[in-house]
Amino acid sequence: MTPSWLRPTAAGVEIRLLVQPRASRDQLVGVQGDELKVRLAAPPVEGAANAACCAFFAKLCGLPKSRVTLVAGESSRHKRLLLAGADAAAVIAAAGVAGGVDLPAASD
Repeated sequence: MTPSWLRPTAAGVEIRLLVQPRASRDQLVGVQGDELKVRLAAPPVEGAANAACCAFFAKLCGLPKSRVTLVAGESSRHKRLLLAGADAAAVIAAAGVAGGVDLPAASD
């Protein structure tokens, strides 16, 4: 079963995120609603948080930064990223979600 925050596409995998900028460190928090929650140290100024978000997921999934693009949510906390050429099972494993079971819901 595919998690609600992940959608396989012809180009790769699209993930839905809830981003919390200006956190103390970059980290995955868990699933909140239909989105994967991520905290980023970068501020939401001049695209810094968007760039940090793409770089974080590129590193997490072992992809080149050029294969991670922001599809929607440039000025929103709710974002969609395309991980071009990525496999859904590999993204689930990299996010720490085994067998399609969601991470514990975030408390904040």
